[in-house]
Amino acid sequence: MNEENLRKIQAITEAALLAAGKPMSLDQLRELFDEHERPARQVMEHVMVLLDSACVGRGFELKKVASGYRLQVREAYAPWVGKLFEEKPQRYSRALLETLALIAYRQPITRGEIEDIRGVTVSSNIIRTLQEREWVRVVGHRDVPGRPAMYATTRQFLDYFNLQGLDQLPPLSEIRDLEEIGREIEKNMQAEIEFEAASSDDETPATESGPSADPDQTLH
Repeated sequence: MNEENLRKIQAITEAALLAAGKPMSLDQLRELFDEHERPARQVMEHVMVLLDSACVGRGFELKKVASGYRLQVREAYAPWVGKLFEEKPQRYSRALLETLALIAYRQPITRGEIEDIRGVTVSSNIIRTLQEREWVRVVGHRDVPGRPAMYATTRQFLDYFNLQGLDQLPPLSEIRDLEEIGREIEKNMQAEIEFEAASSDDETPATESGPSADPDQTLH
């Protein structure tokens, strides 16, 4: 393919990613083109490399996450970009972050198992918030009396926290407690800037605390 065609495909790809407002896979990007001019997957992979290089030194970057690619503001410029919005970035309670961390690292896990580790009851508001944000979902039921639901993280969770897979989470052995896990998870939100007003009770600063998880325990 000649250079002119590559530049055209790159421009179309850049425009699509800017307009989409969400990650797009290579196949979704290829579907933008008519069948007779649709670039091969290998060509699209090369275009993404070119687009990534074109972002060097600019205020945005090309980021690959679980669902595909997106163009996003670089983390370094978030403090300035954030001033464009009246609403403040959403803050999450320690209880919510600990619950999310346990689901991410111990999935699939039941609500009762989370409560056993944390030593406190898990608020229904927390589970509802995580499901409404589409960060966690029910993936089955434990084969014990009552058949409690088992929770696991979703592709949207990976996308939001700028992850391609769970293997990009900080190693559990390097993290001392659940609160630190929550902070480490938050660090992965490089430029997915969400400006939503906190509206539910479980998103206010929490005061409850419980025993930390054993750092030597690994993923199921």
